[in-house]
Amino acid sequence: MLDHYQIQLTRMLESEQYGEAKNLLRFLLQCRGEDERHYEEWGSLLSWLEMAFPGTEESGMMTGIDDKQEDSEESFREQLLNPPEQDEAYIKQVLYIMEHHPMIDQQILALERAAYIQSTEVDQVMLDWLSSGKPIHPVVQFKALQCLRKREISGQLMLDRMGEKVELDIEATPLALDDFPAPVIRILERVEAVAEADDPTLPHFARELWKESLQFLYGTSAYLWMQREDDETVDSYAAALHLTLLLTVYGTANDDDIREAYGITEPLRFRYEQACRTLRQVAAMQQSTEDDHQP
Repeated sequence: MLDHYQIQLTRMLESEQYGEAKNLLRFLLQCRGEDERHYEEWGSLLSWLEMAFPGTEESGMMTGIDDKQEDSEESFREQLLNPPEQDEAYIKQVLYIMEHHPMIDQQILALERAAYIQSTEVDQVMLDWLSSGKPIHPVVQFKALQCLRKREISGQLMLDRMGEKVELDIEATPLALDDFPAPVIRILERVEAVAEADDPTLPHFARELWKESLQFLYGTSAYLWMQREDDETVDSYAAALHLTLLLTVYGTANDDDIREAYGITEPLRFRYEQACRTLRQVAAMQQSTEDDHQP
C-alpha cells in the first residue's frame, strides 16, 4: 500500500497536481507505523510544496474534486481508502492489519479501508473477530462497529467493553457526534457554554475530548447512565468533563470552582465523583495506549 501511495505521489508531481500532492502528503503524515525516514521525507516535501506552490488547493488545480474544501478533502480521502484494484492479496492484507497490527492507528486505518472493500468475506471475518473474546482496544471495537454499519450489516454483538459485557445493535452505532442521543450532546453543549467564557479555544478541545471519550464508553453502563434526561445527570457529567478538560489542557484544575459553576451541590456530589472516575479511567487508558506506542 505504501508503494501504491508513492506511485500516486510521483504521478501527481509529474502532472503538476500540486494541491492533490499536498493533500496526499498530509494524509500520509497522519498514518502511523512506517519507517521514520518516510515521515521526514514527506514532511520536507510538503514544506517545499507549500512554499513553492501556495494556495494550489483553492486554485482549481485539484481536478475532479469538488470546490468546497471540506468536500474535496473527504473525496480525496475516499479515493485513497478505496483503490480501484482490490485483489485477494489487498483484502487479506487489510484484514490482517485490522486483526493483528500492534498499533491501533494502523488497525483503525485498516477498518476505514475495510468499509470500502467489495467482498462479503470481510463481513464474516469482522464479526468472528469481534465475537472471538480476544482483547481488542475499545476504540478499535467502536471503529469496527462503525465499519459494519457502513457496510449495512445489522444484528447484535456481545462485546467486552471497559470490563463489562455489553450487547449492542450494529445498526444503532453512531457514525458522527450528532448521531449520539440528545442528553449526550447536551453534556458537551453545557461544557462548551461554560468553558468559552474562560477561554475561547476550550470548546474545540472539549468537543475532541468528548468524542474520544465516547468511543471508549459507548455501550457501557456509564454510557447508559449519561443518557438520563434529568439536568442533574447532565450537570454531573458536564462538570466531570470540564475538570478532565482543564487537567488535560492545563495540567491543573480547581475542583471547587467547577462544582460551583455547574451547581454540583452536596446531594449531587456522589454522581459527580462517579462521572469523574469514569473519565479518569478513559484518560488512563488513553495514556497507556500512547505510552505503549512511544518509540
